[in-house]
Amino acid sequence: MSRSRRLTSTLTAAALITGALAAPAAADPVPADAQRQQAFAAAAAEFGVPESVLLALSYVESRWDYNAGTPSSTAGFGPMHLTDVAAAPPGGHHDDGTEDPRGDTARPELHPQAPPIDTSAPALRTAELAARLTNVDIATLRADPAQNIRGGAALLAHYQRELGGTGADPVDWYGAVAKYSGATESTAASAFADEVLAVIRSGAEQVTDDGQHVRLAARPDLDAPSRATNDPETECPPGLGCEWIPAPYADLGGGDYGNHDLGNRPESQKIEYIIVHDTETSYDNTLRLVQDPTYVSWQYTLRSADGHVAQHLKAKDVGWQAGNWYINAKSIGLEHEGFAAQGTWYTEAMYRASARLVRYLARQHRIPLDRAHILGHDNVPGTIPANVRGMHWDPGPYWDWAHYFELLGAPFHGLGQLPTGMVTIKPDFATNQPAFTGCTAVGVPCPPRGSASVILHTEPRADAPLLVDVGLHPDGSPSTMHISDHGSRVETGQQYAVAERRGDWTAIWYLGQKGWFHNPASKPTAVSTLGFVVTPKPGLDGIPVYGRAYPEAAAYPPNITPQAIVPLQYRLPAGQWYSLGVIAPSEYYWAVQFDATNHTVVRGNLRYFQIQFGHRVMFVNVDDVVVRPSFWRG
Repeated sequence: MSRSRRLTSTLTAAALITGALAAPAAADPVPADAQRQQAFAAAAAEFGVPESVLLALSYVESRWDYNAGTPSSTAGFGPMHLTDVAAAPPGGHHDDGTEDPRGDTARPELHPQAPPIDTSAPALRTAELAARLTNVDIATLRADPAQNIRGGAALLAHYQRELGGTGADPVDWYGAVAKYSGATESTAASAFADEVLAVIRSGAEQVTDDGQHVRLAARPDLDAPSRATNDPETECPPGLGCEWIPAPYADLGGGDYGNHDLGNRPESQKIEYIIVHDTETSYDNTLRLVQDPTYVSWQYTLRSADGHVAQHLKAKDVGWQAGNWYINAKSIGLEHEGFAAQGTWYTEAMYRASARLVRYLARQHRIPLDRAHILGHDNVPGTIPANVRGMHWDPGPYWDWAHYFELLGAPFHGLGQLPTGMVTIKPDFATNQPAFTGCTAVGVPCPPRGSASVILHTEPRADAPLLVDVGLHPDGSPSTMHISDHGSRVETGQQYAVAERRGDWTAIWYLGQKGWFHNPASKPTAVSTLGFVVTPKPGLDGIPVYGRAYPEAAAYPPNITPQAIVPLQYRLPAGQWYSLGVIAPSEYYWAVQFDATNHTVVRGNLRYFQIQFGHRVMFVNVDDVVVRPSFWRG
């Protein structure tokens, strides 16, 4: 080979080597389960937002979940909760069905009507601004998680520029985060920003509902003291930013008054329950309702987007909220803002604020943190047979009871599959997706979504009919998968006596029937637990169950008409066992006049046990049953 050819070859090889060294290495593909983490990093870099702030803000809104692209209870979409009220038209709640929220058969039924819903608030239309800032259409921002994250980052950066904020420390973004909440009250905005910074301090990690692994490293050194304060009139834990918006106690004339009853709890009656409601109407509309003396009332309202809390009644007073006067007189009601069609999801901000409030109330009133005392409205029984069918069913099957109780510091634990005679319902929320219908229209399948509910069948097979709830289906027809039909449905945290086990199926006693649910050891939907169970005394073929624990007639003073002790349409047969929840004293709070000095608590000698009889709790006469530890039957 000639010298020139050798030189050419050498130069060519050198060029190839140099080019290979200079060319950028092919980027490693992002793992399928890390794409959301990468989307946060990319959006933070693109818009100049601290990644920790973007991650924590999204966590407080949605826990980084996608929620199948469906709206939250305030029309928020995606991990960043971009709101688009036009895509999520409002529904209704307190005007549905036939329930009288007061639930006192000593007074005429109360069925007030709500005013129209105002959907003009800017906080319900943040997707519009995000679309302008990113040049991405609103439909894509709703449906594409990565674009949704970009939209949220663009919004946050926009708010920071508007406020003239500078700096890369998370605390420097406090004002922008507060504005992202959509709150118009400074204390509410501060409480939201405090919560976001608290998440940065503690860190977070989880696998989202669509299988994405996301992590926020903890920053325990972050110096960010809470700035939110409570209105001095409120009964709230420090730093929650509670607002006092009182419900009116007003004389309406003609013996009528509203919208609650004055009381002297807990001196007069122990507060035994906390009731979780979903308004299914906007927060602003809810406030208008509770301030209307002709409407009804409850103690607290929680806003979805930022978890802001407004208190309307003192704990001592009795709200007209749960449809059962016995429960009303012994409970505190929390209305959680709901918006759009039934079956929407609930924000992390609201879960966290609600849990902080309930922890505080439970400590103040010595209320056990379990599902016998922390009830959904859908767990409250009708008072008499005629009222059973019309009772409300909120917060519904998409309220995440397991996560809620984790935030309460009282997670549901079990003993595996040991034969203890009792189980606690505990499915995996994200992957447990019953095929409900009717979220948007009768018969239309609901979007697949995690649920706290487990479906019961008449036999140990998935295609067996559902159980019969004679209260909801007086004609004896089986229950259905319609979203509001809970006649063959149990919920996370509820406890039931075991009737039988066959392979991967477990049967429990439920409404006088044996209900089967799929419970494989490899992926259990219930765990064994210990407790007490009740059954009819020997010699009785069955006993009545009641919707309220009222005193015997002889306990009433001459000026008060005794309330009838009316059994419900169900019956507890001999040979069946039901979990014992509460020892309930027989009490009736007589409060039918505006003059509160005449109000009287009637107490009797009768005693009742509260049991988990179906989806709702019910009561049995102590004298009708025997009590055993659950393992006695195990």
